[in-house]
Amino acid sequence: MIEERLDLLREALPYIQRFKNDIFVVKLSGKITEDHEHLSSLAEEITLCQQVGIHIAVVHGGGKQLSTVAERLGIAQRIVNGRRVTDADTLEIAKMVFAGQINLDILSALRGAGAETVGLSGIDGNTIHARRREIQKVLNQETGEVEMIDFGHVGDIVEINTRLLRLLLDNGYIPVISSLGADERGNVYNINADTIAAEIAAHLKAEKLILMTDVDGIMTDRDDPSTRISRLTAEECDRLVQDRLVSSGMLPKIAAIAHLIRRGVRSAHIINGSKRNALLREVFTDEGAGTMITE
Repeated sequence: MIEERLDLLREALPYIQRFKNDIFVVKLSGKITEDHEHLSSLAEEITLCQQVGIHIAVVHGGGKQLSTVAERLGIAQRIVNGRRVTDADTLEIAKMVFAGQINLDILSALRGAGAETVGLSGIDGNTIHARRREIQKVLNQETGEVEMIDFGHVGDIVEINTRLLRLLLDNGYIPVISSLGADERGNVYNINADTIAAEIAAHLKAEKLILMTDVDGIMTDRDDPSTRISRLTAEECDRLVQDRLVSSGMLPKIAAIAHLIRRGVRSAHIINGSKRNALLREVFTDEGAGTMITE
């Protein structure tokens, strides 16, 4: 047993040497962050990555928690092609859940693992400059019908300002960023966390974007783990979306990743954050744990 552990350290060594001083952007889904045991375990893995010299920025969503709170309050929710329609009431919940509860839970878990962290929203330091999404003609992937959709208080990213993030990363902090942004007038918008993570990764010139979800990677059949695709190119991602071979919730992730890879981030990964050591296996072993997308 001891020899096996030592062999694992040997296997990890070239990856530790290769990624030292590189930037990883790790995005956590709401489903991962709601389980405190999984979150604590994942916080240890993130902290370990930082301790061996990798600079880590964390971005989180919280759609599952938002839906739970909205249901308790009797506020109906609508999701179109994996994107949430955000009315005024839903935006107020998003502020409380994203910038409050979830952000603090992640900070607490990282603090418990020994990391130094700073909680942010995209509004802090003018990090995410956004504008309200225009009414769009959308092909609803579930119904097959074309609809005109007003997404409400949903923002599209105009610009990313990385100055604050670089300051924190250079000084040994892990920034934890919730999925809210604002325009020049201070209007707050709900922004898809996968899109934020992809944009931050591109602007930081990150080595990797790692999406921690509740699935083992990209699968052609979500209920069949044997259909997991271990490696993909950006072109193959495009075909999966066009042929509708993945679930609606995975569509925005794949679209953001394909666009990101073409902008210079070397690789993106989708892995199951609820499985112990999945992040470490993906980063430090030859086998990996999820789906890796490259150019």
